[in-house]
Amino acid sequence: MSKVDVVIGCFYGDEGKGKVIDYLGTTADVAIRATGGDNAGHTIKVNGVKYAMHLIPSGLLSGHTVGIIGNGVVLNPQVLLDEIHNLKDHGFDVDRYLKISEKAHVIFPYHRLLDAALEKARKSKIGTTGKGIGPSYCDKFERCGIRMEDLYAEDFREKLQEQFESRLALLKFYDPQEDYDKLLDFEKVYQEYVEYAKQLKPYVCDTFTLIHKALEADKKVVVEGAQATLLDIDFGSYPFVTSSNPTIGGALTGSGLSASDIGNVYGIIKAYSSRVGEGPYVTELLDETGDRIRELGHEYGTTTGRPRRCGWLDLVTLKYAKRLNGLTALSVNHLDTIGKFDKIKVCTAYDVNGTITEDFTTNLNVLKSAKPVYQELDGNFGDIEGITKFEDLPKNAQDYIRFIEDYIGIPVKFIGTGADREAMIVRD
Repeated sequence: MSKVDVVIGCFYGDEGKGKVIDYLGTTADVAIRATGGDNAGHTIKVNGVKYAMHLIPSGLLSGHTVGIIGNGVVLNPQVLLDEIHNLKDHGFDVDRYLKISEKAHVIFPYHRLLDAALEKARKSKIGTTGKGIGPSYCDKFERCGIRMEDLYAEDFREKLQEQFESRLALLKFYDPQEDYDKLLDFEKVYQEYVEYAKQLKPYVCDTFTLIHKALEADKKVVVEGAQATLLDIDFGSYPFVTSSNPTIGGALTGSGLSASDIGNVYGIIKAYSSRVGEGPYVTELLDETGDRIRELGHEYGTTTGRPRRCGWLDLVTLKYAKRLNGLTALSVNHLDTIGKFDKIKVCTAYDVNGTITEDFTTNLNVLKSAKPVYQELDGNFGDIEGITKFEDLPKNAQDYIRFIEDYIGIPVKFIGTGADREAMIVRD
C-alpha cells in the first residue's frame, strides 16, 4: 500500500507551499486539502496564468489529479463555486476531479459577521481575515454546526433556523450598534444555500472511503497543507493563530488518514521569514532591510492583500516545526530573493533575558523578551533565477542551503529559484 506525502508550512504561512504541491501534484492521483477555509491561499502559475486557490486543492491543476476537500475544512459555498467556475472557464475538468467531504462544515453569512463583531469587541486584536473561519469551527466544536450532508437533509430548514436565531442574538450582544436584522434575512439565506447545495451536490461524497480505497490501490496521495505550524490552534503562538490544526495532526483528523499512512513530510520555508497579522515575531525587521525583503519578495497576502511583516530566517522556529511535524525534508523558496543581499543573517538561538536557548516556545511572555542571536553568511548569489541543478548554484548559495541542513539535521530537497513552476531545484 502506498504512503502519503504531506506538505506543511513551517512558520506563519505564505512560505510558498503551492510550488511543491504543484510539483507533487503533477504525478499524484489524489490531492487532499484537510484543514482551514478560504482564509488560506496558494498561488500557482500554470502556462502563464496565475491561480489563487483558496479551497480547491491545487493538485487539481495537473489535469488528472482528484482534488478532495476533506472533512476538516470549513467551506464557504460561494467562494468554492467562484473557484469552480474560474477553473472551468480555463478548461479544467472540475466535474470529473473535484470531491467534497460530506462531513465538511459550512460557513454561513452569520459566521462572517460574527468574525468581524468579535474582532471589533476585542481589546487585543488577533488580526483575523474576517472570513468566518473561527465562528464556524466554534459551531463545529459546540456540536451545532451544519455540515455538507445536512444541506440535503429533510430538517435542513429547521437546523438553519435554530442556528440563525441563536447567532443573531450573539451578534446583537457583541455589537448592539449594528442593525443585524437588516443585514441578515433568514429566508434569503435559506434560499441561497438551497441553491448552493443543488450546484455542489455532484461533488459531495464519502471522501474517507475514497481516500483509503485509493491507498489500497497503490495510488499516489498528497495532503496539501494550509496556513502553517505557528498558526496551529494548539502549538502556534496562541491566541494569534488560526482556528484549526495546520500541522501533521490536522492532516490526519482532517482527512481520515492514520499515522501509519504517512510517508514523507515536507516542511516549506522561505530563505527568509514573513508573517501576516498580529502576534510575536522574533526575527522581524522594522527597518529598511525588512522593507527591501518585502519588495523583493512581493510579500503581500494572497487572501488579504495585506503587506507581510518580514525578517531573517529563524532556525530555532524551524527546529520546532521539524520536531512537531516529523519533517523528513525541507523546501527552501525565494533563494533568489535573499541572495540579492551582500550579507545574510540567520537566527540560530534566542537570548531570553541573558539565557541563550535553541528551543522554541509559544509562551508569549518569553517570546516578547527573546532577542535573536544571529550568524552572518555571505550573500550576493548573483542571477540564479531559473537554475534547476544544485551544483550550478554559486558557492555562497550552496553554503547557505548546507548551513540550514546542518542545523536542522534533515535534507533540503526542493529549492525555489524563481516564480515560475519550473524554477525549482529537486535534489535526490
